[in-house]
Amino acid sequence: MLPLIIFIAIVAIMGFMVVGAYNRLVKLDQAANQSFADIDVQLKQRQDLIPNLVETVKGYAEHEKGTLDAVTQARAAAAGARTLDDKVQAENMLTGALGRLFAVSEAYPDLKANTNFQQLQSELSDIENKLAAARRFFNNSINEFNAARRQFPTILFAGMFGFGSDKAFFDVVSAERAALNEAPPSVKF
Repeated sequence: MLPLIIFIAIVAIMGFMVVGAYNRLVKLDQAANQSFADIDVQLKQRQDLIPNLVETVKGYAEHEKGTLDAVTQARAAAAGARTLDDKVQAENMLTGALGRLFAVSEAYPDLKANTNFQQLQSELSDIENKLAAARRFFNNSINEFNAARRQFPTILFAGMFGFGSDKAFFDVVSAERAALNEAPPSVKF
């Protein structure tokens, strides 16, 4: 009789461990999905600002059509991206195109002085800051999920529950990394 009670206790403990680990993975998976939804909101706001920005620049920089077309195409690709990898790639293209657009604005003092352009640039900068924070939160959520999925005893049965592989991080484009590592601009009077 005692061996049967011990066997039942072991099975019950194992059952509680499996249920607990499964519930933890589900919770972390939901947190990662929610944090990606937060990124999506910021990306949508950024994409909504771009047509106004392009129209403002068009009036000042008519011969910069290639740059404006690149921004418009990158925005369309970003809006149409569905998977995480596609979104990351499309948003990296859009970030690069926007960087070229702002570089063009440097050549047009009237454009830089335009209040509408300044407001749009400020809003875009604000969204970029929020987007960076959302990316950090998302990557933290992904890190927690991936770590929990690899921990013992969860790793033994994570695959059976559909959590068999790591989730991908939302990576900063290499051009952004290079920009972050550049020397700060010098100010001369």
